[in-house]
Amino acid sequence: MSNTTFVENLISAGLVFIQIAAELTILFIGITFIVGIIQEYLPAERIKKSLEGRGKGVGSVLGAGFGALTPFCSCSTIPLLLGMLEVGIPFGICMSFLIASPILNPIIVSLFAVLLGWKIVVIYVILTFIAAVVLGMIFDRLGFEDQIKSVAVIGGKEDLPVDMDVRSRINRSAGFAWTLFKQMMPYLLIGTGIGAFIYGFVPEGFLAGFAGADNPFVVPIAAAVGVPMYVRAETLIPIGFALIEKGLSTGAVMALVIGGAGVSIPEMSLLSAMFKKKFLAAYIITIFGFAIMAGYVFNLLVTTL
Repeated sequence: MSNTTFVENLISAGLVFIQIAAELTILFIGITFIVGIIQEYLPAERIKKSLEGRGKGVGSVLGAGFGALTPFCSCSTIPLLLGMLEVGIPFGICMSFLIASPILNPIIVSLFAVLLGWKIVVIYVILTFIAAVVLGMIFDRLGFEDQIKSVAVIGGKEDLPVDMDVRSRINRSAGFAWTLFKQMMPYLLIGTGIGAFIYGFVPEGFLAGFAGADNPFVVPIAAAVGVPMYVRAETLIPIGFALIEKGLSTGAVMALVIGGAGVSIPEMSLLSAMFKKKFLAAYIITIFGFAIMAGYVFNLLVTTL
């Protein structure tokens, strides 16, 4: 590579980094603020009360919906899941919540929308939402409720005062958005930087020969890599965008993200304190299988979009 080519690639990578970093920063803060507002009016205790007494079908739909709207990581998902189980919410509803929470995270969805387009993200939301509802009901039907260990609820968030004024809620939401952005900013920048490097320096078509949509094995390989790998989806999505630009199939990136987000090491560690090994094995296999299926579906649909 000549010096001129290197400089041109470096400039290209730098411009892509600035563009994507700016877009993701604005989007992240905006979406997080909106979700913060939602959480002000829909805190954990109200979610649990809303799900109490629901039938399994409607309840699983609501559970998946709440999972998509509320927590951002396993640190908030698992305590809320534990509280839901403790107050007697049906097991299938809790499982739909658990599955939807990481893979339908509002930040993941919004990042997908910006980097891959709304057609892709609409398919992703529909597919993963249906999967969360159906898989939650299947876990219930298979009787995995007997896999729950005896665990005490700790650290539950109390409901907010009903008379809190709008300005206070907005200020709290803004503080929530800014605090979360500061926590996530390193991951966003790392992912954007790696993605920009790939965009600027990896030759066109480099990945297409062995990792394109025509290779039937690339999707399960990507899912297998994603399942044990703990890379935050906020980091992985910009990388995946650059890989797609260089020839990696969309389905492979989806399988990687779903596997990585759905079965992260911290989440499995927390779940192991709540459930027995039989359920944990079934959960990991299920997410792995769904990641593969979703990858193939995306590869099939992308060609028709």
